[in-house]
Amino acid sequence: MAVDLQALAPKLINLMLDTVFVVDSENRIVFVSDACETLLGYRANELVGTVITNYMHPDDLEASKSSIQRVMSGTPHIDFRNRYIRKDGEIVHILWSARWYEEEQVRVGVARDVTVLRQAEEELRFLAHHDPLTELTNRALFHDRLKSAMRTARRQKTGLALLFLDINDFKYINDEHGHSMGDKVLYTIARRLEACVRESDTVARMGGDEFTILLTGIHASGAIENSILEGDVEQDTVAKIVEHISSAIAEPLGPEFGDLRMPSCSIGVAVYPEHGEDADSLLSHADSNMYQIKRNRAGVE
Repeated sequence: MAVDLQALAPKLINLMLDTVFVVDSENRIVFVSDACETLLGYRANELVGTVITNYMHPDDLEASKSSIQRVMSGTPHIDFRNRYIRKDGEIVHILWSARWYEEEQVRVGVARDVTVLRQAEEELRFLAHHDPLTELTNRALFHDRLKSAMRTARRQKTGLALLFLDINDFKYINDEHGHSMGDKVLYTIARRLEACVRESDTVARMGGDEFTILLTGIHASGAIENSILEGDVEQDTVAKIVEHISSAIAEPLGPEFGDLRMPSCSIGVAVYPEHGEDADSLLSHADSNMYQIKRNRAGVE
């Protein structure tokens, strides 16, 4: 028996996990497969006759219209990504393969939900540049930002400060309270450090219990360009920020830490250009300064 493929085609299309859209030259949907309900939350009969751009994320509308023009000019677009807003208000990331059919005066697009893939890509991108425990900038990204900040400071004839911070006696916490508790303390320290600086500054975990902080916009007077602490902008100096960080780190831990006391920290400072005109020199100076402070502390104790 001969199979009527023309009659079977709509049934096959509705079996597809991806969604098939047929849209006319005015962007009105003339057909959409049943998979649209899974993709966008709308049934097919709710979408037919409506304008497809109404469902696009506003921030992607301009790029989406450019893609539409490309397709309608005769160039298929098989790897375009944009976001749509579902019926329930959630955002879905879509990968499109679209082609214009001149004779029928429609474009046909196949839409694949890549939201999970997109989330995985963003997580991998984040992990490539951030410390997985504290969620701070990692060593590699910090070096990039330091070099970039130095180029900006050189061009604008301003300064920057690099702080190298080490937690005193942190090994005791791991040995006596376990590494899980030590990780919780490091995470708490990371949040406290972030709260001590501006959004334009960078806090990084270099490894273990060592952290670095990049402060930009330092003037010759030692004043910091934008206020970090509450009060007069001109009174914000690197020395005051170091004092503020030390006090913040020393704040007591919450009840979830039991009787564990927050350890103190030693902070070394290097200022560009006084202590070096390249990243390695600044890091070396701040590191040496931090260990000198740590040795002086041990001598006093």
